[in-house]
Amino acid sequence: MRRRILLLSIAVAAVLLVPWCLYLAQTLPDRFVTGQWRVAWVGFDAALVASFAGGVWLGRRRRRAAVPLLAASAALLFCDAWFDVSLDWGSADEAASVLLAMLVEVPFGILLLMWSRRLISGDVRTERLMRRHLRLRGDPWFQRAVQALDRLGPTDVRTAAEEIGADEALVAARLRKGARLGLVQRRRDGRWALPGRLEARLRSEQELLAWADTHRAEFGAWGYGQRVVAHLSADEVARFAVEYRELVSRYRLLHPDPEADTREVGIRCYAFPMPPTPADDEPGAVAGSDPAAAAGAHPNTAHGQ
Repeated sequence: MRRRILLLSIAVAAVLLVPWCLYLAQTLPDRFVTGQWRVAWVGFDAALVASFAGGVWLGRRRRRAAVPLLAASAALLFCDAWFDVSLDWGSADEAASVLLAMLVEVPFGILLLMWSRRLISGDVRTERLMRRHLRLRGDPWFQRAVQALDRLGPTDVRTAAEEIGADEALVAARLRKGARLGLVQRRRDGRWALPGRLEARLRSEQELLAWADTHRAEFGAWGYGQRVVAHLSADEVARFAVEYRELVSRYRLLHPDPEADTREVGIRCYAFPMPPTPADDEPGAVAGSDPAAAAGAHPNTAHGQ
């Protein structure tokens, strides 16, 4: 409710500002003499210095408060560029103001926004899963077809269908859906295969998890594992992913380089709908018709390497 009130307030403010801008455009004079010109600009630049200093101080300490401060510094730079150019337009300082805005103030403001975004997300790469991805990945016949491609390598639909004992048309339909989502690919010779990068990544992940399971007794204080099942909506799963990514990024930034008391630690987190019930495991049935309602969030183990 509070979010709706806030958004409504912002929308009302935006609408009210339109006639106000039109009024100012018609009534404000082209020239105006002020007695506080020096105070206004010195105060503005002092605020900019304070914002820069605060951003550096918080950034060196890996504090999340650096993010809004960097964004505020960028906004101040954009305002500085706007007022410099607009107030000096037509004067002897016009060229200098335009060059300063284009070469310093605006680029540096954009750079600050990029840095603030990096502080939130780090360089963690993510793959966004949509509802149709989850539905298809939860389809038992698609999973069997993928397993057949994994065992046989590039093959045609008939061979894959015979391998899993399914109808050829059913397998072809599942593979076409998978191809549209980038989960499988059809080669020029008509054969179906797993994407090379995906297959290699899955194999590498399976090998890493198998190694971690074998050596888990050696991890000591660097090993941790937890599994949780929760009933979440699709929006809640997306929000969880954002918060998890921010948490991991914050900890990754604590030690950018190896130190004497640190070790390289691999962190894995998986969120997916729970397996279908036996009643749903029938030919032609798509498991997890409502994956959002049955989503299970499974943070995996943090493996010391």
